[in-house]
Amino acid sequence: MTPESAKHRRRTKILRIGLPIAVLAVGAATTAVLVLTRPAAETQARAIPAPLVRVHVVTLQDLQLTVHSQGTVEPRTRTALVSQVAGRIVRVAASFESGGFFDAGETLLTIDPTDFELAVVRARAAVAQAEVRVAMEGAEAAAARREWEAMGSGEANPLVLRQPQVLDAAAALEAARAALRQAEIDLERTQISVPFPGRVSRKDADVGQYVPRGAALGEVYAIDYAEVRLPVPDDELAFFSAGVVAAAEPNATRFRNADARVGTDGAPSLVLRARFAGAMREWQGHVARTEGEIDPRTRMLHIVARVPDPYGRLQERDAPLAAGLFVEAEIAGNRVRNVVVLPRAALRGRDQVLVVDDDDRLRFRSVDILRAEPEEVIVRSGLRDGERVLLSPLEAVTDGMRVRTATREPGAEATP
Repeated sequence: MTPESAKHRRRTKILRIGLPIAVLAVGAATTAVLVLTRPAAETQARAIPAPLVRVHVVTLQDLQLTVHSQGTVEPRTRTALVSQVAGRIVRVAASFESGGFFDAGETLLTIDPTDFELAVVRARAAVAQAEVRVAMEGAEAAAARREWEAMGSGEANPLVLRQPQVLDAAAALEAARAALRQAEIDLERTQISVPFPGRVSRKDADVGQYVPRGAALGEVYAIDYAEVRLPVPDDELAFFSAGVVAAAEPNATRFRNADARVGTDGAPSLVLRARFAGAMREWQGHVARTEGEIDPRTRMLHIVARVPDPYGRLQERDAPLAAGLFVEAEIAGNRVRNVVVLPRAALRGRDQVLVVDDDDRLRFRSVDILRAEPEEVIVRSGLRDGERVLLSPLEAVTDGMRVRTATREPGAEATP
């Protein structure tokens, strides 16, 4: 190996070892300079945003209160047909069947009138005979008076003047006329009818059957209007006018109230609803009266609702309001002014709400609750038009707590 080769090998070895060491040294020096000259870091507190909540914008409004109840439809009159005379039934009307309709005064059954027609003839003959006797006794009495005046003197004996005979003849005539009237009434009673339009609920007699006096012939009920007894709790009575609660007079004018929705006769109106023939049906009616006593067991007052023409014989109906149907009722109560309707979620406790002020801070507010229902509450006072009431549930709430609300339209709920 020549001296130049050995020298070249040493130089190569030095570069191979020294160059990495030099690179590492430069890097370490640079890092040290950067660390020593770095700026001081600024510390910042963690920002917690205010909760985003839903609110309801208060709107004062006039509101028609309604009271809900339920009951069973009943006919206003149910009558048992009873025979007032004895005899064989010779005719039955086609409508005298269970479920049949009939008009007021329509003859439903006819009892054989032959015996009663003969009784009328005999009674008329008896009246004629009594009239002849009265005439004869009157003539004889007049003749007796003339004879007494011609031959006698002083006061005549009533027997001489035939006054008792005249009175007896007159009494006999009155009795004959009464017997004739009774015979005519019995003849009329062979035609059995009722003075109202109705429907047959039960038939107990038919053609050819002999019925004694007082025998049951069937049962009918009126269909000119139907009634429903609606129980109303004591606390719900506050939503009616005083006239409805008192209900002391029989005429409907006692129900008149300028702040209640009323029917044509002044009585509060109502709507009855029920499922019939596979669909939900609706009937319009009105309050006819209230019963005279509060039920001692339930502590409820019964309001009697009336629906005219329940079977639609005078006006077309979607469905008949049949007797025995169970219905739900919505009765019009008083009309209240300047109240606020809030969702039930807005109520905190018994009578408090949380109001979001102009600075988006929560404020506790006591309100006067007029009525609380499962879905909403009606506030009588304590809120102003345009205020925002909190709806969102918050676990921990403090007075003055800041919140965020979404953009909202007046009169609507704001949602995040």
